[in-house]
Amino acid sequence: MAVKNSPSSVDASKPLTLEELAAREGVSIQTVYHWNKTRTGPRYYRAGRHCRYRLADVIAWENSRYADLDGAA
Repeated sequence: MAVKNSPSSVDASKPLTLEELAAREGVSIQTVYHWNKTRTGPRYYRAGRHCRYRLADVIAWENSRYADLDGAA
């Protein structure tokens, strides 16, 4: 059985819903709404009144959040 949200179980062509993003990141739906409002989360687009997230954008956002330890003093 595949692990939820593992690379083998996620269809990269299907955009993530707000609920799927919250589950992937381990945060509440309200946190994702806050990210959208403050533009601190991954890029998203509107499909009618719903927010959708491309997996490539989510991964790029996740990678950008890693601390740069090489330049640390």
